Amino acid sequence: MTHNFYDALETRAPAEREAALLAALPERVAHAKRSSPAFATILEDVDPTTVTSREALARLPVTRKHELLELQKASRSAGGNVFGGFSAVGFGATMPRMFASPGPIYEPEGAAPDYWRMARAMHASGFRAQELIHNAFSYHFVPAGSMMESGAHAMGCTVFPAGTGQTEQQVQAMAELQPAGYIGTPSFLKIIVEKAADLGVALPSVKKAMFGGEAFPPSLRDWFLARGIDGYQCYATADLGLIAYETSAREGLIIDEGVIIEIVRPGTGDPVAPGEVGEVVVTTLNPTYPLIRFGTGDLSAIMAGPCPTGRTNTRIKGWMGRADQTTKVRGMFVHPSQVADIVRRFPEVARARLVVSGEMANDAMTLKVETACSGPDDLAGKLGDAIREVTKLRGTVELVPVGSLPNDGKVIEDARSYA
Repeated sequence: MTHNFYDALETRAPAEREAALLAALPERVAHAKRSSPAFATILEDVDPTTVTSREALARLPVTRKHELLELQKASRSAGGNVFGGFSAVGFGATMPRMFASPGPIYEPEGAAPDYWRMARAMHASGFRAQELIHNAFSYHFVPAGSMMESGAHAMGCTVFPAGTGQTEQQVQAMAELQPAGYIGTPSFLKIIVEKAADLGVALPSVKKAMFGGEAFPPSLRDWFLARGIDGYQCYATADLGLIAYETSAREGLIIDEGVIIEIVRPGTGDPVAPGEVGEVVVTTLNPTYPLIRFGTGDLSAIMAGPCPTGRTNTRIKGWMGRADQTTKVRGMFVHPSQVADIVRRFPEVARARLVVSGEMANDAMTLKVETACSGPDDLAGKLGDAIREVTKLRGTVELVPVGSLPNDGKVIEDARSYA
C-alpha cells in the first residue's frame, strides 16, 4: 500500500498540530460546560479560559465509562435525560440517530458528515473512492455498522450493509457483488473465508480489510495475508468515534487528528511517563457529544519516534488490556483508586502494585512499592497502616528497586489460584 494520506492534517509538523489542538481546547471546554448539563456539574469549578495546556487539562477530572453509565441510569430512573445530560443536542435534525451499547449506554449520532471520523482509518487501510465495501458490523442497537458506513460514504464508497450472521449468504453476496474489501471483526471474516473454502466458492475480490471490536494478533494477520487479504485494525468506541488506526508500517496505531489522548495511571487522572503503560483518556473535539477527559478503561502506551509512513501524529501501542482491575479480597472490593490513594500519601514512592495471592477464601495482599529509600523511617510500616486505613484489609509491604515492577499498567494483580 502506498504512503499517501487522507488529508494534509496527517503530515503537519507536530508543534503545529499541538498548537491547533490546544488553541481549540478552551472553547471546547466552555462548550461542554455551556451545552452539556452533565459537564456543567463536572466542570463547575473550572475556568475554560485557563485550559490552554496539557498540564491544565490534566488537572480536570476524569469521567470514566462506568461513571457515565451510572449518571445515565440515575437520570433515566428519575425521568430525566436518557443521555444523562452528556449530549449537547436533543432529538431532531441535529441527532439523526441514537444507539445503545451494552449497559445500556445510549449514544447520540450527530448530523455532521463522517460523524465518527472513520474515513481516515479506512483510507489508511487501503480503501479508496468508488469501491464497494462489505460492512459486516452490526446495524442493530449498537452504532458500529453506521460508524463504518458514514466513514465509507465520506470517502465516496458504496456500502453493502451485510451485518452479522448468515454465513452462507455472506459468502454468496461476496462472490456475486465482488466487493473491494471487508470491514468488521476479524473473527467473522475468518469464518466467512473458511465457509467459502468449504463450499468451494472463490472470493478473489476481497483483497483488503479493516478490523475493529476484537484483538487482531500477528498470527491472524498472517493467516489473512496467506489468503491474499491485507488487514488493518482501528481503535474506536461508540462514545468517541475513531481514537487511533493502523498504517502500512504496522508499528502501533496513529492517534486520530480529532482527539487529544493522555495515558494516565489506572485509578487516577495523573499522566504517566512516555512509554509507561496506563489508561487511555480521551478528550474529543466533537461539539455534539463533548467528552472531556473520558476514561476508556483501556490500557496502552505512547510509542517513541515517528511513523515510517510519514504521518506525524503520536502513536500508541494498541490495546494492552483493561484498566479497571477492581478485585474482591476477603469479601471486599479493592479498587485501583485506593492503591493510588495510598501511594499519593508517600512522595518517596515511585510506583506500586498490589498483588493478591493465595487461594480463594485464603487471600493475601502484598503491596510491592518502588522506592529509592532503604526504609529507616519505617516506610513499610507506614504503608501497611495506610493499606488498613484505605482498604479496611491487612496487607504486607515489599520495598523493591525503582524500575523493577513490570510496565504493563497493572495496579492490582490477581495472582490467586482458582483451581
